[in-house]
Amino acid sequence: MSRPLHRGVSGGGRLSVNGPDFWDDSQMKDKIEKEDLERNRSPGDQTYSPTKFLCRILFPDNSPSKHNLGENGLLSDPFSPGTGRNRLKYTLVLIRLSLVGIILLALTGSFWWTISITSSSRGHIYHGYRQLQEQVVSDLRDIGQLSLGAANVKDIEYCPPESENFIPCFNVSENLDLGLSKGEEVDRHCGPGSRQNCLVLPPVNYKIPLRWPTGRDVIWHANVNITAQEVLSSGSMTKRLMMLEEEQISFRSDSAMFDSIEDYSHQIAEMIGLRNESNFVRAGVRTILDIGCGYGSFGAHLFSSQLLTMCVANYEASGSQVQLTLERGLPAMIGSFNSKQLPYPSLSFDMIHCAECHVDWDQKDGIFLVEVDRLLRPGGYFVWTSTVTNTQRSVRNKVSLKKWNFVRNFAESMCWELLPQQDETVVWKKTSLKKCYFARRPGVGPSICSKGQDIESPYYRPLQACIAGTQSRRWIPIEERTKWPSRAKLNSSELKIHGNGVCYLKLLLRIPLTGIQQLTIIGHFFHL
Repeated sequence: MSRPLHRGVSGGGRLSVNGPDFWDDSQMKDKIEKEDLERNRSPGDQTYSPTKFLCRILFPDNSPSKHNLGENGLLSDPFSPGTGRNRLKYTLVLIRLSLVGIILLALTGSFWWTISITSSSRGHIYHGYRQLQEQVVSDLRDIGQLSLGAANVKDIEYCPPESENFIPCFNVSENLDLGLSKGEEVDRHCGPGSRQNCLVLPPVNYKIPLRWPTGRDVIWHANVNITAQEVLSSGSMTKRLMMLEEEQISFRSDSAMFDSIEDYSHQIAEMIGLRNESNFVRAGVRTILDIGCGYGSFGAHLFSSQLLTMCVANYEASGSQVQLTLERGLPAMIGSFNSKQLPYPSLSFDMIHCAECHVDWDQKDGIFLVEVDRLLRPGGYFVWTSTVTNTQRSVRNKVSLKKWNFVRNFAESMCWELLPQQDETVVWKKTSLKKCYFARRPGVGPSICSKGQDIESPYYRPLQACIAGTQSRRWIPIEERTKWPSRAKLNSSELKIHGNGVCYLKLLLRIPLTGIQQLTIIGHFFHL
């Protein structure tokens, strides 16, 4: 009768039993249990467990049992040195494959980028290369200057305080010393010493202008060179439309003076035959030249009606008119009718305005009125507000009466139509028909300019005593022009009127397009 097998007893002792198989099995079992117990009690197991956890995530166990059995039927550790070494090899292989993939993607992207660059316009590449080359040369020059030491670096000095209102090419005292007179002393004269290599400092208490549109009506008094006495002594109606309020100059007020600019604009619109000034755009009026504009109050008011007004005023030592207008955020420039043409092409403005602008229109045989005719588009308006136009007062003043009669007759000789007069404001309408000039009696009024005299872009050319603009392709009455805002987008046919149609076509053909696209553009261009 066989005896039952006892594999072990409590207390950690062993029971000796005859038979080699039983001994090996019992001893092996005890050894495994002891190793498991020591492994569980080992302090290094705490540091190893995160690694095991990470490896289990990266290399999940796909066996059906929690513990794998070895070939000899024993439990095998998945983190044994042999298994970890194999998985490390697999990881390295995966990393290498990823690097190869990244390199292939980079080479492919670089290849396509090179193709796209080579297929682009050579002109753009060359232009970019030239810009880069110029920038490199400039940087190298700066580095060379710095390497020479601080002694060779020139610092730009500050201009003296009296140069605060310095304007190049405008110096009345120097012009008087040169013997210039009769208004030429306030014109632009550029001499060898007209340029100053110094930095002009702003006023001591200069402040950042207020944001538009608030800055249009309120400016800082410290930013402009004007005194309260100059404001009070101003004779211009538009100059008086301002008030000094502590540190600010306000152009908006509830006073009757402020309301008069609105009534004045409304009066001009009625004289033209419009309901109010908001209808100027419908009548073809968009650009206005304001001569002797004061401080830009007329243009500031018309801005709300989508009208652009350019302020032109004579040179002043303090630059008060132009300076205040620019400070308000309105366009302005120094210019006069004394001896040079204004730097605008012929037929540039829809309306020219003069309210007590102090221009003697009857002087120099009416050559100033001829310049007005050159700047006006066909059908444009010339608005003149002056005490000279007051016929009742002019009867008692023979000088004013003489001036008024000369201006009225001379305007009629240039085919201007006098509209009904109101108070001291007179409005003329320039003719839209060229044949009116040829229908005049011989010797009446200024002659028509020849082709050599009729230049489109005069830059400070002497005043011409002949009627210009009649040979221009831009001779189009303002009533027939495209109204704003549609006028902002010019098509090829309208550009051709300005002489820019061919340049427009060349510009389009320089764009990198296919042959079919270029043929389509050419066909569309000539079809228009």
